[in-house]
Amino acid sequence: MQDTEEVIAGLGNQPPLIADGRSGPPDRREVSARWLSGTFLTGVTSSVLMGVALFAALDGRQQLATPPEIAELASLASGGDSGEDAKTARLVPLRQIAKAKDRRRMEVSMVTKVGDRDVINTMPFVQIKMSLAAGHNTNRPYPPFDPMQVFGDDNADTAAPAPAGQIYGAKVESEMSLKTVDFPMETAAFDEKNDLSADEVEKVVREAGTKLDDGAVQIAALHYVDPQRFGDQLAQSMAGSYDVRIVSENVSVAQRAETEDQAPAFAEEIIPFTKDRAIADAFADSGYTGADATGMAEAIGKLLNATALKAGTVLRVGLEVRGDAAHVVRTSVYNRTQHIVTIALDDQGQYVPAQEPESNPALLTAFDDSPPAVTRGNLPNIYDGIYRAAYSYGMSKAMTQQVIKLLASDVDFQSRLNPSDRLEVLFSQPDSEDQASDESQLLYVSASIGAATRTLYRFQLKDGSVDYFDRDGRSAEQFLLRNPLPAGKFRSGFGARKHPILGYVRMHTGVDWAAPIGTPIIAAGNGVVEKAGWAGGYGKQIMIRHANGYETSYNHQSAFARGISEGVRVRQGQVIGYLGQTGLATGPHLHYELIVNGTKVDPMRVRLPVGKSLNGDDLVAFKRERDRIEDLLKQQDNGSLKMASAKVDG
Repeated sequence: MQDTEEVIAGLGNQPPLIADGRSGPPDRREVSARWLSGTFLTGVTSSVLMGVALFAALDGRQQLATPPEIAELASLASGGDSGEDAKTARLVPLRQIAKAKDRRRMEVSMVTKVGDRDVINTMPFVQIKMSLAAGHNTNRPYPPFDPMQVFGDDNADTAAPAPAGQIYGAKVESEMSLKTVDFPMETAAFDEKNDLSADEVEKVVREAGTKLDDGAVQIAALHYVDPQRFGDQLAQSMAGSYDVRIVSENVSVAQRAETEDQAPAFAEEIIPFTKDRAIADAFADSGYTGADATGMAEAIGKLLNATALKAGTVLRVGLEVRGDAAHVVRTSVYNRTQHIVTIALDDQGQYVPAQEPESNPALLTAFDDSPPAVTRGNLPNIYDGIYRAAYSYGMSKAMTQQVIKLLASDVDFQSRLNPSDRLEVLFSQPDSEDQASDESQLLYVSASIGAATRTLYRFQLKDGSVDYFDRDGRSAEQFLLRNPLPAGKFRSGFGARKHPILGYVRMHTGVDWAAPIGTPIIAAGNGVVEKAGWAGGYGKQIMIRHANGYETSYNHQSAFARGISEGVRVRQGQVIGYLGQTGLATGPHLHYELIVNGTKVDPMRVRLPVGKSLNGDDLVAFKRERDRIEDLLKQQDNGSLKMASAKVDG
């Protein structure tokens, strides 16, 4: 104890040291100036740093969005001018229009069989090439995608089309009738020694050609004669320059009235100059021949002091579209992709210089046939793309539906378009604006979708029936459909599986398609109903016998369609029954089986035969018709045009 006290005494027993000379604890009411200033500076510095970070994150967009309620009150308070009209870079988004260069009208001499005579007359045709991914819009309503309408059979509801005829081997201005009879070989007198030599024939032609007036006599030959062989004068006579023109009397022509409620849309067209040519001719070749195009061409010519532009120039034409009418309101001139000048139409109807519009990716591909780069995610599905493009180019609803049906077996209409997808058609009897009429017939369809191209030609057989065939004479119609329930979902495939009711593994001899009860079931192909009734675990069953040993079985139905019974002939796509869950079924579905020569096979994997195939004389006639159609599509607007024939009883 004493040691402890000595240690404490050695260390000292002094009072503790107090800061600032104070002898007691600090007063809690006192504030340290250094602490306060440090805290304040820390807060200011943090606020500045957070503001800089927020400014950088907004990237200069400091103005916040105005709530719609406040914007509406502000609009009312200021008389309706709340600032929404200040943004005038683009009032309406650009849309794609049907380009005149994608449409070609031609007059073709057709021959139609009427009784024992061939009637030859001139019929108009229109060829259209459409880029499906070009962003076409249409105000015309079209039906939503319905598998039953696409795959269904509508032969009973449509009248048989009138034959379009065949393309004749020469151009004929007026209607004429020909009758072909067998040459009287037995009674004809022919002396081989009296025939003219080639030099004598040429002499007769030269002497007769100088005396013939234009349009008075048509020169005919058994063999092809080159029109230039006997000089330009005779060539013009053989080409058929006619002096007579028929003008209809008591006919008034009125411009189409513009609908007031049609909102204007704005579009652009790119016109590349592949050679030196006049500005006005460039507009005219693209289908712009009105006063607006003429005035724009004159304005460009005055500003550039030239009426023609050299090869490599590009005209970027801005159009105001109301309905189907397009008016030129702005034109930009480019040297390839370098901007030269822009001229626009102002409110007073004057052509004035203007600023270059926003960039258009189509300028980069102005001199190629490839479409401008488009993001695939922004494209519609194939079904919508075909309807929008077809309606933009004036195709009728019936013709567009026909195109959809022809492509249904090879195209997934619910998939998205590709930027390179294209559609080309050729149809007859257009109206005065080169659009499809009620009498129009589709003669040719070529669809390039994805990596595949499907080309079909219209052909009339000897029995009068009309169908569409590919280049090799195979019908566009499939022999059998793999899915007789277009609105159904695939549930179970072919092969061994554990039975959902019986509980043990057994062979599943078909495929299952699920859908709500009452969904229509269609016939997979043409055939005869072999059975329509109850079949134990299969429930209500229909079996159809097709050609060449093929049979199809449709099971678990809730009801049969009206008129379906044993021995009835059905067509592909015809509704034969309705979905149910009769028999051994855990839910509503269709159990579909395909039987080939008595053996059940996988409907989804078996290689099915093609539909109707032409052979013999029909195949020869079809190939001749196909070649004439292809020659017609390759020809320009001038020159003789060729095609094939149809028969009309009478």
